[in-house]
Formats: sequence, C-alpha cells, structure tokens
Amino acid sequence: MSQLTEGYSLMLDSLIVPLLVTTDLPPDADLSEFGGLLADTVRTLRHGETTYAGFLHGGVFWLDRPQAPPPDGESLPSMADELRFAALIGYLSASGSRGSAKNVVSDASGAITEAVAARYGDLGSPPAVMAIRTEDVRERTPPSAVFVRTADAVAELVAVTRPYI
Repeated sequence: MSQLTEGYSLMLDSLIVPLLVTTDLPPDADLSEFGGLLADTVRTLRHGETTYAGFLHGGVFWLDRPQAPPPDGESLPSMADELRFAALIGYLSASGSRGSAKNVVSDASGAITEAVAARYGDLGSPPAVMAIRTEDVRERTPPSAVFVRTADAVAELVAVTRPYI
C-alpha cells in the first residue's frame, strides 16, 4: 500500500466532531493556557483499553464580562472569589473508528475533566463537553477568540480537519 493510500484510508476512518467545551475558571486564569490545555489533552484519547489520536482546533473565549467597578460607596465580592465562565468552540478530529460522535465526545469529556481538575483544582462542577452543529462553530465563535490547536498532532488528522477550519 502506498503512502498516499495509507493516508487516504486513515482519513476515511477519521471522525470530525464540532465541539463546545464550557467551564468555570479562576478569575486570574490565562485564556491561551486554558485553550492549550484542552488542545493538548485530546492528543491521545482513551476508550476502555484502546487509545487513539485526536486533534483539536478551536477558539477559546470568555463567556462572561469582567466584573464592573462597584458604584460609589458600595463594595462587590472580591474578584479572587469569583469564577469566570470560559468556552472553547472548534473541531475535534479522532482517528480510527470509535463508533460514534457520542463515544468520541464522551472520551474527550473524561480526559478534559481530568486535565481541568488537575490544573485548576475543584471548581465546583466538571466542564461541559458536547457536540454541536458545524454551523454553530462558524456562527458562534467570536472574533476575539484566541485560536488553539493540538501541537504535534497526527498529520492526517490535521489534513482532514483543514477544510473545516
């Protein structure tokens, strides 16, 4: 089998899932670091005892606005006590046949939940990770989003995702 045929075969076995991840983060969290954490976390996904490659390309952004200064004479809770709501919208590509988008999203959710908890501690609830429509990626990613992608991902996954980005 030639290199071209092998790459084509892998591309046919790839699954691309438009993805939304939302979570609370500490107010001093760096958005780029958060996005990088998500992108790197899905490089290798696990389904039972099987591991498979993943590639994530998306935009991270705050869903809330920074807290406004208090009116004269009033005080607001300390920003250090307030969590901020962050999101990533993008495309998750997975190699091989994992069954369904639901399985890939479930595998990604488990990995992302572990990584976010390890990096930021207990934030009260796990990140929400869900499949969305392709149109939502284009329509709902704000121009201010910080774009991230999985570094050193499998080249075929990057290639198969490129038309969507």
